[in-house]
Amino acid sequence: MSFGSFEADTGAPRAEINMVPLIDVMLVLLVIFMVTASVSQAVKLQLPRASAVPLQAPKDPLRIAIDAQRQAHWNGEALSREALAERLAALGQRNPASEIQLLADETVPYGDVAKLIADAAQAGLTRIQFVTKPDAIRR
Repeated sequence: MSFGSFEADTGAPRAEINMVPLIDVMLVLLVIFMVTASVSQAVKLQLPRASAVPLQAPKDPLRIAIDAQRQAHWNGEALSREALAERLAALGQRNPASEIQLLADETVPYGDVAKLIADAAQAGLTRIQFVTKPDAIRR
């Protein structure tokens, strides 16, 4: 059944492609791709270690460390998470351009580090340096 014209059908073959079935197939393939792409599982990675040239440290850096027992330290002074969040909020009000050097033991869960970064961001502090132990320098 063709809706192309009102002329009488002469019975001659028509040289046109019906695109509707092709579009239907492409939409089904698109939906299948979208569903399978969103269900993919996370890949376990062992990320490489790399060395970088040390940056020029500020004269009086604020060093926040998290030790292996998940205890936070403010320039060497042990603090609870709540007290650390209060100090970060006070620092954010005084000087939001302050730089924080973050030292975390490699056994500390990432969630603890993420919570500390979230507390700093909530206080308006966005300049955070991650301090690492450098590997042997490659030449």
